[in-house]
Amino acid sequence: MTEKFIMAGATPLHLCDSEQGEKCVVLLHGYLESMLVWEDFIPLLYKRARVVTLDLPGHGISVVQGECHSMDFLADTVAETLTSLGVARFTVVGHSMGGYVALALAERHPERLEGLVLLSSTPNPDTELKKENRRREIALVKSGKKELLARVAPAAGFAATNRTRLKDYIEDLTEQVHVTEDEGIVALLNGMIERKDQNEMLRQSSVRQLFILGCQDEYITPEVADAMIQNHPQAAVVRLENSGHMGFIEEPERTAEALLDFMGIAPQKVEQTE
Repeated sequence: MTEKFIMAGATPLHLCDSEQGEKCVVLLHGYLESMLVWEDFIPLLYKRARVVTLDLPGHGISVVQGECHSMDFLADTVAETLTSLGVARFTVVGHSMGGYVALALAERHPERLEGLVLLSSTPNPDTELKKENRRREIALVKSGKKELLARVAPAAGFAATNRTRLKDYIEDLTEQVHVTEDEGIVALLNGMIERKDQNEMLRQSSVRQLFILGCQDEYITPEVADAMIQNHPQAAVVRLENSGHMGFIEEPERTAEALLDFMGIAPQKVEQTE
């Protein structure tokens, strides 16, 4: 993987690119994460596809651009990034908040997408309760209490049965919260609050779709997941029995297999020994 900074329009952007592969997959991280979250997942993909990861503006070490990072702005930035890399078409995988960006890509740049994967994400807008919770998070960050987010958010993403086994990942994600700029957190929270309902857009889209959902997800509960699947018969679905919100960490091989299959990349042949 080659790490570099590029200009995506007027936005300096931090990314990694494996640079090799006939088909390209772009992995978009979630809220309070960065491209580092994909570090152990990439080796399951990069020998079979070109893999691009990036720090969405406001997270990681990409710059903050104003007080609100709309999903449209983030989607346009991703599209400009791939243009700068010389990639015409790609499959986008959006984890959680990254899924909201992926949906905006499907709406604004459908001709660029070979496929859309919502990984523990939904096309639903924020409920009024969720909006209020995000406003409370903004108030916490602005009052210098970001550590309260770090205390709760990372562990809640994992199925309760996986938290001990994956405690090192939880610690890494906790540290990620601490190093994320306050202004970036606020900008992305504001962007998520204002995002629109993308259900009808998704139903009408000609872009191929895959939902990968954790059966033990505390954010996208089984009831919400069931309704989402019922409302979108056009999408393929993979459910991870032993995962919460972080399926690509909790069940990485199964997630990678589902993604590569969706992209039409055949399984690697096992060489026969004499």
